[in-house]
Amino acid sequence: MKPAHDQPRHPSTGQTQPPTTHKVTPPQTGVTRRRFLATSAAATAGLATLDIARFAHAAGSDVLRVGLIGCGGRNTGAGAQALRADRGARLVAMADIFRDRIQRARDAIQADLARDGRADQVQVPEDHWFTGFNAFRHVIELSDVVLIANAAKFHPWHMLAAVEAGKHVFVEKPHAIDPYGLRMLERAVAIGRQKRLCMVSGLQSRYHTGYQETIRRIQDGAIGRIVSIEENFLRGPYGILDRPPGLSELQWQCYVQYRFRWLSGDDVVQSLVHNLDRTSWVLGNTAPLRCHGLGGRSTLTEARYGDVFDHHAVVYHWTDDVKVYAFCRTTPGCYDENSSLVHGTEGRADLLNCRITGRRPWRWQGQCDPYQEEHNALFAAIRNGTPLDNGDYMIRSTQIAVMGQLSCYTGREISWDQIQSSHFHYPPKPEECHDDMEPPTRPGPDGTYPVPRPGQTRFEGL
Repeated sequence: MKPAHDQPRHPSTGQTQPPTTHKVTPPQTGVTRRRFLATSAAATAGLATLDIARFAHAAGSDVLRVGLIGCGGRNTGAGAQALRADRGARLVAMADIFRDRIQRARDAIQADLARDGRADQVQVPEDHWFTGFNAFRHVIELSDVVLIANAAKFHPWHMLAAVEAGKHVFVEKPHAIDPYGLRMLERAVAIGRQKRLCMVSGLQSRYHTGYQETIRRIQDGAIGRIVSIEENFLRGPYGILDRPPGLSELQWQCYVQYRFRWLSGDDVVQSLVHNLDRTSWVLGNTAPLRCHGLGGRSTLTEARYGDVFDHHAVVYHWTDDVKVYAFCRTTPGCYDENSSLVHGTEGRADLLNCRITGRRPWRWQGQCDPYQEEHNALFAAIRNGTPLDNGDYMIRSTQIAVMGQLSCYTGREISWDQIQSSHFHYPPKPEECHDDMEPPTRPGPDGTYPVPRPGQTRFEGL
């Protein structure tokens, strides 16, 4: 199973029948811009090496027990990649809101591994299928390594629970969707470091060897002084589904979680975060001073599109008068582009094509699957007893995306210091969610959901 680079994946993996749900019934941070400016160059490769004793795992056995929190398309891919990374890894527990997804993900991973005679690495009996908002705790208890790729609202909450329990984590992007989640993420990273755990980010660009070499050349002056960066993530929407019969309003919103900002954070946070992570990396793992954005809904206004925008544009201001122009769009029938274009005084770098033009032309000719490489690195680090810590850019790049998203919603300029000091959250807080809750948004009389109104919408503390 080798996913194409940054291709949209719908969490239901094309499911057309209503999923079945079962309940399980739970035991519950600041980083300055200056700190990010001081981040070491070693973080660009995503590796922090410390000489420590070998990690204990699986009660001292050679088996690494792997658990999945979230069983949509992304974690199905991550589960297969994790097992391929280590012959001693065993998938032992899985959790999702919908039981149907668990079975589909387990079967897909097992079929993938069976092609290489490795189906025995999937060992998830039905009593290790857990459903409901609190199912994640059972997976953490049964696992040594926890893969988290569910609704992004819960990523920092579930990561915090995993590291508090002493478990290594792979966490898909985005790592938070609002300032409250960012503060929780900071706490989780601090605890993971204290316990010397591996914390690997789904911002997989950092593990692409071609990107690493291209950025090294940019930072060595191959295109002169960087003047500006253009970031594009323009494509059609994730899989479009009508509401299946039999789902409650809460189940429906969880079923299409990318359509609701309280669950996904919307598209700057959800998708453009990849581009913004690459921008920060190119600029020496630094953060912007401020940003201003705009966005709205042009065509995706029906009820099935929830309450998210279908287009965003954000201008970020970095030091040395470097400006970053970042765009994302999810409307069909339009021009599409996924790119990271770095403009310098002596040339231009097309990062995703690993190509430099200008005074010092160059192009990388290799191949790399960064999705697989991040898991290879994670499991090698666990086996070697060397913590792999992506925490700095987990926090920084997510915060860059969150400030851009909130600027688009409000129409206001937002500074790094504002977002850093904020504790705003999309209600409810992740730890307050439960199976019988009422969803925080409902359709109006015309069947559509209310959306932010730039120039009128305000968020507490911003």
